[in-house]
Amino acid sequence: MIHRHLPDDAATQRLAEALAANQPRGAVVHLQGDLGAGKSTLARAWLRALGVTGTVRSPTYTLVERYPVEGGEALHLDLYRIGDAGEFDFLGLDDIDAALWLVEWPERGAAALQAPDLVIQLAIEGAGRAVELVPGGPLGAGWLAAVSDDPRLSALSEPKP
Repeated sequence: MIHRHLPDDAATQRLAEALAANQPRGAVVHLQGDLGAGKSTLARAWLRALGVTGTVRSPTYTLVERYPVEGGEALHLDLYRIGDAGEFDFLGLDDIDAALWLVEWPERGAAALQAPDLVIQLAIEGAGRAVELVPGGPLGAGWLAAVSDDPRLSALSEPKP
């Protein structure tokens, strides 16, 4: 588990770059936190770090946005408007072999979602954000080990107790 403080958007960008640089193909990431905690901001920075150019839209109303990235396609999902997990099936994502899954509000998709390789919990902390990175299994644990050695992450301070 990794805890860091993100004082501004530049720190969020550095975190996204470290995660993208060390990301395993097919990674499933659950982004958790209250409204305004920075889930979409982190997802947008991550997609930019993967080379996505042009508009990076929030999938708040479309539920899913797809982006071409090296190694395939990155999916950015926002399940806030899903009424129950059964509605997830209507998105037609069962057979998608994506290079990355970024899922906001994963608790709304419940058992219909793939288990996460990484859970990222964001919370407002003063003028910035606190972030906690938790591996969801062996792939996520290896990923976090690589990220913890990334100089972009070491430049970020740990949250104040």
